[in-house]
Amino acid sequence: MIFRFEDPLFLLLLGAVPLLAWWHVARGRRRRGSLTHPDVAALGRADRGEGRWLQHVPAALRWLALVCLIVAFARPQTGVTGENVVAEGIDIVLALDVSSSMLAEDLAPNRIEAAKAVAADFAAGRDNDRVGLVIFAGKAFTQAPLTLDHSVVTSLIAELEVGMIEDGTAVGMGLATAVKRLQASEAASKVVVLLTDGRNNRGEIDPVTAAQAAQALGVRVYTIGAGSRGVARVPVTDRLGGRRYVTTRVDVDEPALRATAETTGGRYYRATDRESLEAIYEEIDQLETTEMEVENFTRYGERFHLPLLAGMFFLLAELVVGRTWLRTLP
Repeated sequence: MIFRFEDPLFLLLLGAVPLLAWWHVARGRRRRGSLTHPDVAALGRADRGEGRWLQHVPAALRWLALVCLIVAFARPQTGVTGENVVAEGIDIVLALDVSSSMLAEDLAPNRIEAAKAVAADFAAGRDNDRVGLVIFAGKAFTQAPLTLDHSVVTSLIAELEVGMIEDGTAVGMGLATAVKRLQASEAASKVVVLLTDGRNNRGEIDPVTAAQAAQALGVRVYTIGAGSRGVARVPVTDRLGGRRYVTTRVDVDEPALRATAETTGGRYYRATDRESLEAIYEEIDQLETTEMEVENFTRYGERFHLPLLAGMFFLLAELVVGRTWLRTLP
């Protein structure tokens, strides 16, 4: 809590209070009165009584009232500091590949689970941004429109499974669907983060064409190629319902993903393991920072009424004491 006086120059008047007290005492000593009384000795004894100091009580109350009124005129105030934070959020759409090849286990525990976990952490950390979710395989669908309710997005990400959509890898359609979610956005920055482990083999729109549409709308695209280099193990189910593994070649179309990102002013990344995938999302998180304006302020409240009430109390006390207990003869 902060304390201050709005008009501190009034406090200079406090220097006059000791002078008034000195003047009052000095004047009392110089005053001489006369009274005809048959027993002068008795008056002398009364003058030396223990209650002699009481004659100064009304003046002391008057000085206290004066001090309180001067402090009130100086307008004491208490203040509480705070800040206003104005955040200019970013609209981000996460586009995730859920094709069957995402079951490959070169990213622990497999590509789809690693992608889900890291994307969910990314979405949860974008406090001031709207986040949407698009998934694609042979086709593309919007799972969550842009929203500030990140718990909804993270819940939907957790529910993603391979097989939700007919198989294939429609990268261009996934990007086009994500860009369409941003078409009506008025955010200063619009971003798509697209993750896939293959090359475009389905859909009516190729990735570069979708990237050109993103560029026209001011959408920046970051593309991530997921998968180790060489070959990877992929679990498959045989005709009898048994589970076995096959070895397949990792086929990430890096030239197309790089061209897609660079067309929009974004970047292409390659995630060959879980750790590199986490580092990629962290880097994107740092690149796409939300612009925040912090305005510090102090809110003051008037406290002059406290010394004013005290001053009025002392004046009333002087009036009561002077007219009753310490009443003086004219």
